[in-house]
Amino acid sequence: MEKVKLGIIGAGNIGTKHITGILQGECPEIALTAMADRREDRRAWARGVLPEGTEIFEEGQALIESGLCEAVLIAVPHYQHPGLAQEAFRHRLHVLCEKPAGVYTKAVEEMNAAAKESGLTFAMMFNQRTNCLYRKMREMVQDGALGALKRVNWIITDWYRTQIYYDSGDWRATWAGEGGGVLLNQCPHQLDLLQWICGLPARVQAFCHEGKWHDIEVEDDVTAYLEFENGATGVFVTTTGDAPGTNRFEVTGTKGKLVCEDGKLTFWRLKEDERAFCAAAKGGFDKPKHEVIEVETDGENPQHMGVINAFAANILRGEPLVADGAEGIRGLTLSNAMHLSSWLKKPVDIPFDGELFLRELNKRRENSRLKTGPSITFSTEGSY
Repeated sequence: MEKVKLGIIGAGNIGTKHITGILQGECPEIALTAMADRREDRRAWARGVLPEGTEIFEEGQALIESGLCEAVLIAVPHYQHPGLAQEAFRHRLHVLCEKPAGVYTKAVEEMNAAAKESGLTFAMMFNQRTNCLYRKMREMVQDGALGALKRVNWIITDWYRTQIYYDSGDWRATWAGEGGGVLLNQCPHQLDLLQWICGLPARVQAFCHEGKWHDIEVEDDVTAYLEFENGATGVFVTTTGDAPGTNRFEVTGTKGKLVCEDGKLTFWRLKEDERAFCAAAKGGFDKPKHEVIEVETDGENPQHMGVINAFAANILRGEPLVADGAEGIRGLTLSNAMHLSSWLKKPVDIPFDGELFLRELNKRRENSRLKTGPSITFSTEGSY
C-alpha cells in the first residue's frame, strides 16, 4: 500500500495523541518518518515509542528541511502555525495544521496565499466537522429544512480547566505565548462549526473577561452577541470555569428549531413556515403546530484520525478533505472580532481592520508576563 511520509512537529498534548493513533494503526496510509519537539522530555518519549529509523529533531525547521517527509502535521503553539506552514510549502511539503490557523488574520492571510501558490494539499484539523451530528445540522440548515435563519444560540461551557492546566506550559494563557484563552484554544472548533453551519455573522459585540476564574492574563469567560446579514441574531457563551458545563447548540429558522445536546439532534419541525403563519393567523395567541423528530444520522464520528486519513487520501488520490486549510481564517475571524469588540468596548463589523486588531494584540503582548516552571503533558482522551 502506498503511504504518505509524514512528519509531526510538536509532541505536546495533541501531538502525542496523533502520534499514538498512527502507531496504533488507525491511519493505514500514513508512514510516520520524523517528529520534532523543542522539549527534551518529549523527544525522549518519542525515542521510546517510535519505530527504529524514525528521525527525531529539536526544531520543526530542521524536520522540514530534512527531505524525509512528503507532508507535515503542525501541532505547536499557535503563533508558530503560519510560519511553519509557509516554510513547509516552500520545501514542497503538504500541510495539515492544528487549530487555530493562527492568532491573527493578517498572518493567516499570508499562510493561505502561500498555500494557494504552492498548489499543495493544505488542511485544517477541524475534527469536529467529522461528527455526524454537526454534519447533519449543516446539511439541514444549508438545504433549507429550517427555512430562513432567525436565531443561533450556543452555550459551550464544558471546557472546564484547572489551574495546573494553565500552569503546565510557559506559553499557555499568555498574550505573548498563546495569543488568547478560551476563544483561541478551546473554542476554535465551535467557532468554525458555527460559521460552517450558519455562515459568518456581519457584526459582533463581545464581553471577554480575562482571568475571571483562573490566575491567567487571557480570557476564560466570554459572552458574545451576533448579528447576521439577513437580520438573524445569536448568542455565543463559553468559559473554562463552569462545572458541570453545558454544550447546547440551538439553531432556529422560519420552519422550526434544531437542538444539538447530549449526543443527539432534535428537530422541532413546524407544519408551515412561521412567517406565513404569523401573517395569516386569526387568533392573537395562535401558535404554529409542530412535530418533534429525533434526527437520524449515519452515526460516524472519526474525529482526528478521520481528518488525517482524509488528508492522506487527498494527497494520494485527490479525495475530499474534511476541512480545506484556507477555511481556517473564518473561525479565527470570528474570535478576532470578539476580542477586538471587547477591547474596544463596542460592536465590530466583519470584515474588520486586521491591522487594528494586530496593534491591539501587540499592546497586550508587550505587557505579557513571563511564566516559568516545568512543562507538563496531559492526555487529551475524553476532553473533546
